[in-house]
Amino acid sequence: MTIDKDMTIGEILRANPAVGPVLMEAGMHCLGCPSAQGESLAEAAMVHGIDIDSLMSKLENM
Repeated sequence: MTIDKDMTIGEILRANPAVGPVLMEAGMHCLGCPSAQGESLAEAAMVHGIDIDSLMSKLENM
């Protein structure tokens, strides 16, 4: 599955639950919160001060 930064965190986790630990390690500790169902990966990265390009690189290697 290709992960896109415009996908919601919930969509990404449903498609590939193995992504969870990578997101947690990056600083996204609210994977189960309501925001994860409506917030895109790019939006969550911005809110948490995470570089989206670096995070995408990690996720693409999964």
